[in-house]
Amino acid sequence: MRRPLSRRSRRRGPRGRAHTAAGGADGGIQAQGGHISAEARINERIRSPEVRLVGPKGEQIGIVSINDALKLAQEADLDLVEVAPTARPPVAKLMDYGKFKYEAAVKARESRKNQTQTIVKEIKLRPKIDPHDYGTKKGHVERFLKAGDKVKVTIMFRGREQSRPELGFRLLQRLAGDVEELGFVESQPKQDGRNMIMVIGPHKKKSEAKAHAGQSHSKSVPSPRPAAPAAQGDGAPTAAPELAASEPAAEGATVPGPA
Repeated sequence: MRRPLSRRSRRRGPRGRAHTAAGGADGGIQAQGGHISAEARINERIRSPEVRLVGPKGEQIGIVSINDALKLAQEADLDLVEVAPTARPPVAKLMDYGKFKYEAAVKARESRKNQTQTIVKEIKLRPKIDPHDYGTKKGHVERFLKAGDKVKVTIMFRGREQSRPELGFRLLQRLAGDVEELGFVESQPKQDGRNMIMVIGPHKKKSEAKAHAGQSHSKSVPSPRPAAPAAQGDGAPTAAPELAASEPAAEGATVPGPA
């Protein structure tokens, strides 16, 4: 035997069913809706009955019906492209849409090529680093700064070294002074747990560093070998090749003796 519903359950039941039905309807609508295309509508895909037409050279033609605009596009062997769909009426332009998309893709590719991404390199040091090791680490920092990259310098403290953070601070200040011609302190030294961190930024941007590296490489290319000396004039006598000493004399020929 089923237990009868309470008054409270009977009151909330229909509302819950209605809410569930609404949610199912919304879910169905969202499931049926497809991806909104960001590509412009062209030619017969334009749904507005009239458009504000712009000529292929940017001249304003005015508000015309969609049929007249399509007719003008067909006569000019161009496409009718909706460039401002949110305007009232929408703005359409006569253009070669294939050529327009190709030029836009080329511009986007060139802009991505010219973009430079700054990379943060990291160098780790110890407070009591050996002078030779310090010189090696400093050379790495200089190389990174010349390439236009930022450098994150980390001082690692161990054991009792944690009670003397001034050692790491002095080492970071020394390194910043040694490379001040190539970079500047972008982030001052700060304690981060057992480590002390400082960030050095380059004076030159990465694009400028690449351009400078390309120029230095072109200058270092060796010049071609010098050309062979010019041949002697037609009137100048040419020296006859000497006979080899080991070549025997011809029969009947007299060999001159010493003078």
